[in-house]
Amino acid sequence: MGLRPGSQRYTGELERAAVVINEPVRRWRVTGTDLLPTLARAAPLDVYGMGLAELNERTGVGPSRLRAVGDLDGETLATEMARHRVYLHTARWTSLGLSLIEAMHLGMPVVAVASTEATRAVPPEAGVVSASAAELVAAVRDLVGEPDVARRMGKHAREFALAHHGLDAFLRNWDALFERLVGSGGRTGLAEVNG
Repeated sequence: MGLRPGSQRYTGELERAAVVINEPVRRWRVTGTDLLPTLARAAPLDVYGMGLAELNERTGVGPSRLRAVGDLDGETLATEMARHRVYLHTARWTSLGLSLIEAMHLGMPVVAVASTEATRAVPPEAGVVSASAAELVAAVRDLVGEPDVARRMGKHAREFALAHHGLDAFLRNWDALFERLVGSGGRTGLAEVNG
């Protein structure tokens, strides 16, 4: 998406969940595509990303509950995502998803599969992170049905993303790293730098 950290755009006007997955049919369980039929029962899903051909056929979910939107440019994607009541992050085996952090920057509440770094990136006041499909379904249903709760969680998500994943946090971390390296005469081991 490539959003600037100041891009608070959440409106939550659509009673739908936004999902960003590239190659969901080919990558299936890696991206959590197998969860979409179950989650589509909680709320209609709009899936954004590359390689969405045959998504409805492979999941067995019709376009009224699962809309394969496609790959959009960054600005359009940000605007469209922010119109959704909740961001749904289904990735299982990948690094921390950029789309998750960018959704939080938009001010969106998050429902995420408890894998990768999602458990550390989404505090409880910003969304729901769980390994239970039933809990994920309930969270999506609740957030879509309660716009005030969704808006409040989205506000917390944005504050957390700015504090931990924004440009200021990035620059602070780099400054601290360089200070440690210079202070140690460049003899700092990688384990110490990462600690």
